Amino acid sequence: MSILRLRHTTPAFRTFCGPDALDALPRKLDRLGARRVVLVYGRSMKRETAILGRIASVLGDRLAGHFDGVVAHSPVPAVEAARDTLADHQADAVVALGGGSAVVTARAAVILLAEQRPVRELCTYRDRDGRLRSPRLEAPKIPTWVIASTPTTAYAKAGSAVRDPVTGDRLALYDPKTRAQAVFLDPDVAMTAPRDLVHASALNAFSMCIESLQSTVDNPLAEGLLVQALRLLVRWLPQLDPADGPDTRLRLMVAAVLAGQGSDAYGGGLAQALSHAIGPRSGGANGVVEAVLLPHAMRFNQPVTRDRLANLAQILHATDAHPEPGADPIETVAQLMRTMGVPPRLRDIGVVQESLPEIARHALDDWAITQIPRSIDADQVMDLLAHAW
Repeated sequence: MSILRLRHTTPAFRTFCGPDALDALPRKLDRLGARRVVLVYGRSMKRETAILGRIASVLGDRLAGHFDGVVAHSPVPAVEAARDTLADHQADAVVALGGGSAVVTARAAVILLAEQRPVRELCTYRDRDGRLRSPRLEAPKIPTWVIASTPTTAYAKAGSAVRDPVTGDRLALYDPKTRAQAVFLDPDVAMTAPRDLVHASALNAFSMCIESLQSTVDNPLAEGLLVQALRLLVRWLPQLDPADGPDTRLRLMVAAVLAGQGSDAYGGGLAQALSHAIGPRSGGANGVVEAVLLPHAMRFNQPVTRDRLANLAQILHATDAHPEPGADPIETVAQLMRTMGVPPRLRDIGVVQESLPEIARHALDDWAITQIPRSIDADQVMDLLAHAW
């Protein structure tokens, strides 16, 4: 008889949600003695002058400076510029305002500031045996808080992947000390994000739940987080439309918190690794790319995940998706993707066929691909991509 064995960590993390969520931010900053805060956000948020004014009022004389140069996919030059801003203002804390790119840029800038080395010396690398390894980043890090505008799973993560715009490489930085102290889910901030961006972020959370629930890792604690996240996402993603209100977005954000924390126990998935390589090379957001690939990744893993797929079918049956008992969970997921407005093929989101070999090469160097239930080689990646294209 097998005996359950697991090691589960629940990082310290606070979530504040609602119209008064930001009222807690000054207290949390004061608790750690933070007096020189830099606010990190992107150019679209720069136009939200009322939001910025309100946050400045909340921070008061703790606000030491702004960095408004966040760019999608967190390219290295933008991260280095953010690091320089932190250094120039002698920051002792960072508040990331926005979606996943703002969160990742802030975390990566904190790492570069503390470690004082080029990003290539700090990122995950292949050792002599061809295994991916993450170097230990020992320097103390200044704390980070998040004021979220999208339902990104990046809130509670410890990894920060940045992109080299010259080579196209995705450089993964990992440091548990950069996990956010807290996330603030404010209805006014939630309404600043374009609907398509919110949709893509929520699709990423959905895909992360589905892939994690197929893992061979047996962790009932993490599974509980993922199951609840999935229920929320299936319930509220279809409610996201041009006339949606803040409640829908806040509930999707809570789902993203659960998905981000729960998926930490599993490490990644095949659709996730492929989307990391495709996203910057297409017109589609990572979450949409991941959703396009999700049924294909599930079919690839099926020979070794049949028991987990049966469990997933039961979980989906208990959600608002409510497929018939015994329904194929892969087809159920594919149908959900169609219902949620996900295009059926990679070519529909701007992926050109000639880019598939380059995408495959980059995906095989992604940390997430080392965590999938069925190992995959270069030829199999190309076959999957060609079928999805």
